This record gives sequence, C-alpha cells and structure tokens, in this order.
Amino acid sequence: MSTDPDVEPAAWAPVVVTYEAGAPRLLACVRSVLADTSAGPIELVVVDNGSADGSIDALRAELPDVRVVRSPGNVGYSRAANLGIAATRAPIVAVLNPDLVLESGAAKVLVERLRREPRLGACGPRLLNPDGTVYPSSRTMPSLPVAAGHALFGLWNPRNRFTAQYRQLDADPDLPRLVDVVSGAAIWLQRAALDEVGGWDERYFMYLEDTDLCWRLRLAGWDVAYEPSAVVRHEQGAITAQRPYRMLLEHNRSAWRFARRRFTGVKVVVLPFAAVLLAARAVLAVGSEAYRRLRRRGTDD
Repeated sequence: MSTDPDVEPAAWAPVVVTYEAGAPRLLACVRSVLADTSAGPIELVVVDNGSADGSIDALRAELPDVRVVRSPGNVGYSRAANLGIAATRAPIVAVLNPDLVLESGAAKVLVERLRREPRLGACGPRLLNPDGTVYPSSRTMPSLPVAAGHALFGLWNPRNRFTAQYRQLDADPDLPRLVDVVSGAAIWLQRAALDEVGGWDERYFMYLEDTDLCWRLRLAGWDVAYEPSAVVRHEQGAITAQRPYRMLLEHNRSAWRFARRRFTGVKVVVLPFAAVLLAARAVLAVGSEAYRRLRRRGTDD
C-alpha cells in the first residue's frame, strides 16, 4: 500500500496461493481479480509455493506488475496465506485458490458486506462448478455423530443424511445466511479478525485449515457468512487431482489434528475411536481412488 497521499489506499488485498496450477489457470485467475475493480483499488499478491511448471514465469511475462512472493518451498496453504497477508496492509483480505475466476462485481458485494457488519470476520461467495452447478461452500460444524457419519458414508454416497447436514445441501443457495464455516478456496476476511485469532494455523498443510480458522473466529465472537450474490467460478479439485493419494492422506491427517483441537474435556475419550475411523477411511479412500484410476485406464485402453 502506497504512503503517497495522492494515491487512493487499497480497499482489499487479494492473496492468490498457488502451487503448480498451470499457466492458463493462474493467468485466468489473476486477470479476473485485476478486472474486478468494483470495490476500488486492490493490493494483489501471488504467493508461490515453489512451482516448477512455468506458471510464475508466464505470469511475470504477461503481468509484470503483479507482486509475487516466493515461499521457501511447498509450505502448505496456511503458511502461504499468512505470508501473503503479511505482505499487504488493506483492512480486508481475500485468500484465493488459483483455479478460480471472479465474476464481475463479486469483490464489491463482499467488501461492502464486511464494511457494513463490523463483527463479520469472514465471508464466502457462491462457488460455481465448471458446469454452472452450485458447489456447497458453506458448512455446519458437525456434532460427533454427524462427523462420524460423514467420514463413513461421504466417500460413496455424497448425499447421505450426515453429509447433507454437514454440507448444508438442503439450504437454499440463493439466500445469504450466517454459517459455521465457509470454504477457504475463496474467503474474504477482516484483517482485524485475523489479527485477533493469530491468522491461519500453519500446522495444517492442506484441508480443514478453513474449518479451523472459522471455528476460532466464531469462538472469538466474530460471525461467518455466506453471500450468494457474489459469484466465483471454481475448477474444484483441478490441482489436488495431480497428487490424489497424498491429498487424501493430508485430508485425514488434518481431520485428526482438528479433532484433537476441538474435542476437549470429557470428549477426549472419543479420540482413540476417531483415530481408528480416520485411519480406516484413509485406507479405503486410497483404495477407492486407485480402483477408479484402474477402471479409467482400462476404459481408455
């Protein structure tokens, strides 16, 4: 942010966290952020987690004025988000995946809502899949039975009653509402709220870092909201699909970390059962992914 009195201060700071997203995806994302001037001046930072796919070179060649922060290797989403946030000063910051595109006016809707509601710590937009369907980007903080049911049945029946409750599949996607969690793929945040809770927890490499952050914000008295009039298109899973087995294991490792953090007091008695459940889920998820890949390979042949 410039200290020149003649330069208008940034209204918000988009932080794009990227790791080998590919030049077309990263460029499309950054172009869409730069094009959405609806909320006023921005303070854009791209944080690169050690990409070796040429995407950062392509970005610098086409958009040389975009600031790039190099992390010391692939340090994970949370640490990269914190690095980008620390490199900016705007009162509102958005952490964004590189495989999404902002629709015109999305920034204005989210920035203005955060300005209107001083205790709104985080706000998430409507996320659309590539085919135009709505991705369920808001979540309910699950009870123990719901968490267990989602872990057991979510892999094979994504509309089971436990997953439906956790992902709020029956909620009207056209209605704004307060929620427990919004997706970290595209999340707008009050810097004051982030500062109060200590930013993103860097012990999460991938997955549930958004759940942990929203949980801590709500514990500190901040609200979390879903705002459907702001639209972002997201190529869900495009990057994690490059390393499916590691991502499946990281997901379960993050789930275990969050369970240990959330369940205290008498609830700690469930942790050994949670560990067994998550370990079994990880094995089944890896096996299921391997089976799907073998079937696709057989079809291609």
